[in-house]
Amino acid sequence: MKPKFNTVGLWGDLSSGSVAQPAAEIAAHLAAREIQTINLAQESLTAIPAGVQASELTEAAAGVDLIVAIGGDGTLLRAARSVATAEIPLVGVNLGRLGFLTDVSPEQMLQIIDAVLAGDFIEENRLMLEARLTGPGHSSDRMLALNDVAAKVGGSGHMQDFATWVDGDYVNTHGGDGLIVATTTGSTAYALSCGGPILHPTVDALVMVPICPHTLSDRPLVIPTSSAIEIRIQPRFDDRAHVSCDGEDLGELGAEDTLTIRAADETVRLLHPRGYDYFELLRSKLRWGHTGRAPRKPVC
Repeated sequence: MKPKFNTVGLWGDLSSGSVAQPAAEIAAHLAAREIQTINLAQESLTAIPAGVQASELTEAAAGVDLIVAIGGDGTLLRAARSVATAEIPLVGVNLGRLGFLTDVSPEQMLQIIDAVLAGDFIEENRLMLEARLTGPGHSSDRMLALNDVAAKVGGSGHMQDFATWVDGDYVNTHGGDGLIVATTTGSTAYALSCGGPILHPTVDALVMVPICPHTLSDRPLVIPTSSAIEIRIQPRFDDRAHVSCDGEDLGELGAEDTLTIRAADETVRLLHPRGYDYFELLRSKLRWGHTGRAPRKPVC
């Protein structure tokens, strides 16, 4: 039985012309199919295309069956975190530079949206992280991340010592600019630029990656998703580090604080076009095999 998507939420910066135009096309396309469209990106309420209903995010998300995120991967990351508890599936239209998550091109978006509405898609459940800061002055509220949680030195220009524990066992004190804990989804993001491995989305693992480590033997560490990671700083010059989840600020990690990171109960439901191929995505985005020397597939 195919899924029923009666109400679609649009997520993107509609104040940008590059986003507003495809959003208007999608809204008109859905209206012709008698599907209600709701704007979910509250910062762009003044630029809503015709036929798109404005609503408070908390109210709208409860009645939305599908979200179309229009922009780059950052747009989809914000949408995923904002509606994570509602378990709404997401489709990403790529207007950004890479598009590991937003894998639908503007040229094909209407065709693929029709396929999704007809139930013709590939669905993935992607792991999320939850991060908590505990200690004096912190409320221990959690923040979710689809890509990664990063703890980095501030503006002092000096290295910091980041002590880590996994499931209560001491691992190492990492001297450097910080640490990243990434999901398989985030393994192709910030963690990759710091020398971390690419993890296939189906691998049941997290990766802990040092940022500019002082010791060359301080290498990325792959750990089970069931693990809880604790990070504390051992002050050198500056006694604080900045913590972010998918690039958004969580708070400061001080000398008396603990940053705890673990897999969240929530997951993100990503819908891909039929024929989606993760390795083809890597080849395209990372420019693998661009010389045209790809081998022929053997005939069995």
